[in-house]
This record gives sequence, C-alpha cells and structure tokens, in this order.
Amino acid sequence: MKSSHDLVTEAKLHIREIDLGSADAAVEEADLLIDVREPDEYSAGHIPGAVNIPRGILEFRLSSTPELAIRDLKIILYCKTSGRAALSALALGEMGYVSVSSIAGGFDAWVAEAKAVAKPSLPAFE
Repeated sequence: MKSSHDLVTEAKLHIREIDLGSADAAVEEADLLIDVREPDEYSAGHIPGAVNIPRGILEFRLSSTPELAIRDLKIILYCKTSGRAALSALALGEMGYVSVSSIAGGFDAWVAEAKAVAKPSLPAFE
C-alpha cells in the first residue's frame, strides 16, 4: 500500500518543478498562478497574484470555468511544501494541460527566501 509520501515522490518524477531561483521569472511569465492550499492558509499569506483553488476542487474548478479550461495555459502551482502542488500538477497533466509547473519547496521555501508575500488587509476602524 502506498503512502501519501510515496504518491508525492512518484508525482515528482513526472512533473516539472521550478527552483526558487527561477520562480520569480516563471511567475511573471505564467498565465495563471494557483495556490492549492486551503482558504485559511491562503488568507494568512500567499504569493502576490495567486488565485486560491484548493487541491480538493482544482480539477472541478478548471473543468467548469471556460477561461481556465484552455489546455495550453502556462500554469504554476504551489502549496505549503510542494506535495499537494505535485499531485495537482500530475492531475492537470493527465487532464491534458501541457504547461504546468510546481514551485519546489512551496510557500514555505518562498517565505524562507524572503520573497514577496501578499496578505489581505483589514479595513481601518475609527
């Protein structure tokens, strides 16, 4: 029986991972940057420009949104440490998306490199 670690390890053999040194340029060139973490993780901080589509609904959301169903979109995915993003990238590849990448190390690695992080701002109450 395979563990989640086994599934992620296997997925990483079949996907393209972007190292942090190349991540900024890749994000700039991407058509779509997707944070596959849960909404509470996303709202605590995310890569600027990312949209939140949690792993559990990713395939459904892309299939049901016409502008996201275009199979040659340049898509970059990330999660906390890269496991969910790797599984997501594999699934999107199986769906026919031809330009899907995952950020190696995920959001934790992004933050460790002191790269830009967006956080929602609360309104000022006076």
